[in-house]
Amino acid sequence: MTQIPNDFKRVGLVAGWGRYPVILAKALKKAGYEVVCMGVRDHADPVLAEICDVFVVRGLGKFGWATKFFRRHGVRYATLAGKIHKIRLFDPLFIWRQFPDFYTIKVFAPFFLARKSDCKDDSLLDAVCRAFENRGVTMLPGTFFAPELLVERRLITKRAPTAAQLQDVFFGWNLAREMGRLDVGQSVSVKNRAVLAVEAIEGTDEAIRRAGKLCKSGNFTVVKVAKPNQDMRFDVPTFGIGTIKTMVEAGASVLAVEARKTLFLDAEEAIAYADKHRISIVALLEEDIGDPALESELTAFANRRLAVGFASSTGSE
Repeated sequence: MTQIPNDFKRVGLVAGWGRYPVILAKALKKAGYEVVCMGVRDHADPVLAEICDVFVVRGLGKFGWATKFFRRHGVRYATLAGKIHKIRLFDPLFIWRQFPDFYTIKVFAPFFLARKSDCKDDSLLDAVCRAFENRGVTMLPGTFFAPELLVERRLITKRAPTAAQLQDVFFGWNLAREMGRLDVGQSVSVKNRAVLAVEAIEGTDEAIRRAGKLCKSGNFTVVKVAKPNQDMRFDVPTFGIGTIKTMVEAGASVLAVEARKTLFLDAEEAIAYADKHRISIVALLEEDIGDPALESELTAFANRRLAVGFASSTGSE
């Protein structure tokens, strides 16, 4: 395990798409770190310029430049945050639009030219980490700096899954875990133990939308889990208000995620929206899957929460 000095106060951030880089940058600043950020062109939120001490935007093909940029600013430790739209890698004009530097070509040539390696997410992102580490910048998990973003085991919403929905959770969990092992995607959508959609290159939200189009009656379950040997430096399962809104639009009614290995963003807003639309969200551990006692545990917890809510609304002790 990498030994981190206690006195380091400057962190590099490679920011992709989504809310996670913004939330992580704010958490870093709150913790007293200086944040030196390289935003990925066409991905990073411009608001990062207002949060970070140093902010620049460069294309995906500038890893040689990025390593020099971090070292020039005294960055020894950095983190990756946010989604990279992998589908853009297959744009025929990708190389010309990104103008890769020599170091990037050297690192990624085996993936796109010689075909000596695969283009799975883990393979590509591990190569990114090694590209930085080979030049003196160690990549750390974002959760090293903001562990509070990892969701704990619990029923998150007022509503608990029904017995039938829990069976779909169990079914979907094992399938999603296998898809993760194969590095295909992180989520599956199921109903009555039938698979509606499996996430691939399009991402979780698009997979949920596809499930909604295929299941007009709605009321289906989404399961999102980490890979069996999840590298917490990158591609950590993430959900938030955007995921819940997509579920509502598509007609999904249950979301099950893996506790302690899933990032929960904008939690208060997401929970309020889920409760408003009667969406059930539950964070589970591997040992919960198939447990016959889980239904009664979640139901009892939901009932206690409702009782407390009723007491609060009536002014009771």
